[in-house]
Amino acid sequence: MFLEVDQVSIRYPRARVAAVCALSLQLPAGALGVLIGPSGSGKTSLLRAIAGLEQVAAGRILLDGRMLDGDRQRVAAEARRIGMVFQDFALFPHLDIATNVAFGLRHQARAERHRTVDAMLTLVGLPDAHRKYPHQLSGGQQQRVALARALAPQPRLLLLDEPFSSLDVELRERLAADVREILKRTGTTALMVTHDQMEAFAVGDVVGVMRDGNLQQWDTPTTLYHRPATRFVADFIGHGVLVQGQARRRGDDIEVDTAAGVLRGVAVPPGDNARVGPVSVLLRADDVIHDDDSPFKAQVVRKSFRGAAFLYTLALDGGQRLVSLVPSHHDHAIGEWIGIRLEVKHLVSFEAEDVHA
Repeated sequence: MFLEVDQVSIRYPRARVAAVCALSLQLPAGALGVLIGPSGSGKTSLLRAIAGLEQVAAGRILLDGRMLDGDRQRVAAEARRIGMVFQDFALFPHLDIATNVAFGLRHQARAERHRTVDAMLTLVGLPDAHRKYPHQLSGGQQQRVALARALAPQPRLLLLDEPFSSLDVELRERLAADVREILKRTGTTALMVTHDQMEAFAVGDVVGVMRDGNLQQWDTPTTLYHRPATRFVADFIGHGVLVQGQARRRGDDIEVDTAAGVLRGVAVPPGDNARVGPVSVLLRADDVIHDDDSPFKAQVVRKSFRGAAFLYTLALDGGQRLVSLVPSHHDHAIGEWIGIRLEVKHLVSFEAEDVHA
């Protein structure tokens, strides 16, 4: 494995609890990993430890088999050959773009340095920006320059700390896709931190969800969404709610009575131990289907226009709330009652007492 984080803990002076607690993860060469989680969950602390800007209190960090930190060994940050891209771009405003990109290339001969700068600016889609200054570029262009500068010395690992957070939403989505393409084209191994799960899914081959210094799950975006390992991951990823129900077996499938109707013929993912009895069932927005012919009705209490769809927050008679993605030509008013049915392809459930955890 190329990057190995093995039981790493990070503590700050005067802090009551560890910023990172016995965390382990692995990232293969050429893969793109992303860490998400709420503020204070330890994402940036872990990134800084990998970069060499923080020292681990316990555990080990290895890169391509080389010990970076742990077992009484510590490689200085400048000797790790790790590149970093920050949220504020960190470009030198008094230097032109070519000089910014060439900043880490002092060891190269002048002609080689010029070739590298040309190649990097072409790679990030700014082949004619050499003589411009950062203030002459848009935010997205400045972040591309920051990426070019980080990639120019050919780092063994690239770390990105909230690289798109200062940009507007549309630009963030487009740049996230562009950055993934650039990193894949160069075969760069990278680990990114973000608060935005859509960015995480757009960039990451593997995504980790952190909470209170712990890694809750480290998995593919698809698995995180469809098979969350914990209630926190289920709440944090995607739009969904946990609904109380009563589960029972029906042959190879599970049937669950809920306040929103009966889930019948629901498949259980391979390897899962299906719970029976009282459970909390995860219902995503795409599990709750608008159906005027359904006997189950719900009241629209909130709506959010998403272009092609509305994200409705719905309330059942008993007070249970659900969320549903409905095509935007179904424009219902707040307070209106609409028919719904559940269409769940596979079951994600937790112990019933976890509802109030």
